[in-house]
Amino acid sequence: MEAVRSARRWWALGALVVSVLVVGLDGTVINVALPTLARELDADSTQLLWIGGGYLLTFSVAMLPVGRIGDRIGHRRVLTAGVALFGAASLAGAFTGSAGAVIAVRAAMGLGAAMIMPVSMALLPRIFPEQEVPRAIAVWTAAAALGMPAGPVIGGWLLNHFWWGSVFLFNVPVVAIALLAGALLLPADGPRDRARTVPFDWSGTVLGTAGTTALVYGTILVPAHGWTSPAVLAPLAAAALLLTLFLRRQRRAAEPLLDLELFTDRRFSWGTLTAVLGNFTVMGILFVVPQYLEAVQDYDALGTGLRVLPLIGGLMLSAALGEALVPRLGARTVVPAGLTLLAAGVLLGTRAAPDSGYGSTALWLAVVGVGFGLTVVPATSLVMAALPENRTGVGTSVLETLQQVGGVLGVAALGSLLNAGYLARIDVTALPAPAAAAARDSVTAAEAVAAELHDGALLSSAHTAFVHGMGTVLTASGAVALLAAGLAAAFLPKK
Repeated sequence: MEAVRSARRWWALGALVVSVLVVGLDGTVINVALPTLARELDADSTQLLWIGGGYLLTFSVAMLPVGRIGDRIGHRRVLTAGVALFGAASLAGAFTGSAGAVIAVRAAMGLGAAMIMPVSMALLPRIFPEQEVPRAIAVWTAAAALGMPAGPVIGGWLLNHFWWGSVFLFNVPVVAIALLAGALLLPADGPRDRARTVPFDWSGTVLGTAGTTALVYGTILVPAHGWTSPAVLAPLAAAALLLTLFLRRQRRAAEPLLDLELFTDRRFSWGTLTAVLGNFTVMGILFVVPQYLEAVQDYDALGTGLRVLPLIGGLMLSAALGEALVPRLGARTVVPAGLTLLAAGVLLGTRAAPDSGYGSTALWLAVVGVGFGLTVVPATSLVMAALPENRTGVGTSVLETLQQVGGVLGVAALGSLLNAGYLARIDVTALPAPAAAAARDSVTAAEAVAAELHDGALLSSAHTAFVHGMGTVLTASGAVALLAAGLAAAFLPKK
């Protein structure tokens, strides 16, 4: 397909957006269904952990080999297979009857998501001319981000009107639309002669998959066991060893999964780092803000999802701004400015109080969205510009893998900060031991105890403690954004 001459390129982008949106939705829609799954399927806490964790695990570990496979056999073929797998697993999940089956379904969906994300981004330079790629990246990014707040909205509505399987069944018609649109609109794959002459790096695949699995597995266990638990330290140590061996293997492989030569290009290396750090900051926000709105401000899942949308609005606004600013000022100016604005919005959020009105929250979320858009779109455009035509899958899979693994690590680390801040301020001295232990577990549990005991002081203490913990998380996220701004100003290429 000649990108410049194709009048259908924006429709083709729509096909990619639908595919990416369903992945973003599913990443968060399951969170609102966990209490229902615990009740309907008699799932214990460990099973609930792995209903979410199994998805993250397969999603994170499969992207590197998927990117290379896409470069070898064709990005559209891999994307179509991933969307079909995601839809088939969703259909199976809607009618499963046990928690173990739901975990298996979620793992299959994670694999499908890993096949969708990197190759859908890798298709953008084939569909659009160079000057339009940043705008396409902005739309793609907004679609991926929109799924995060929209997931709880849709999940909450479905659970209020239908049975729990509807949160899976909802994906099926969306997947059908994505498959039809992809078949009609996406460019056909060309021949892959190199795939027949260079052997696939199976050794690297095994080492990379095992190392990433150990890293993500250990991180997922942090909330339940803590960072110093042997159950966490053992897989993290194994991950360090396996990933070291993986990197050594990649230096020698004829066709590596992780092309280390890409990191010699400053556009790729520093563009990737700034995008990952910007994403880390926003993941911290999306981790704590929905809890603040629901547990402290007393909105339901639908109301919470709607009230996170100013962040998406800011992102869309900044996409238009960035398209005009980057050609004039350069990414080395725009990206640090975006990260600084992102940090300012986050640090403004640290002033939140239990009785703050929603207006102030909407304001700082919008500022964060603008800063995030001015960061991630130009940074991703730099990464894409550095990729040779025959290695776009490898490059985008590296970016997506680092962002996904960084997000998992970030949620674990920031979750620990949130818990520490909450425990430092919650006052349970007047409670019986069982009630005190329950109240210290989470702000939601404290609300349940306060309602049972009619204890207004405990409720106030729990809300104040959570806001304190949220402030700690936002301060750390803002510091990361400021660090990233300094690195971007120093090391991003001037042009």
